[in-house]
Amino acid sequence: MPASRNLLVALVVLLLAGLAVTGYALYQEKKQPDGVQISIGKDGLSIKEK
Repeated sequence: MPASRNLLVALVVLLLAGLAVTGYALYQEKKQPDGVQISIGKDGLSIKEK
């Protein structure tokens, strides 16, 4: 019994770690980068500092 319980705990920990890594990766993907934004529109070239 203890071996199967340890396996279950290890599986839950691995799932939580995978969820945390996935959440962090999604956060990094959605986060706006710092720096300069350059856009070209009908009014010409626009440069904005973020």
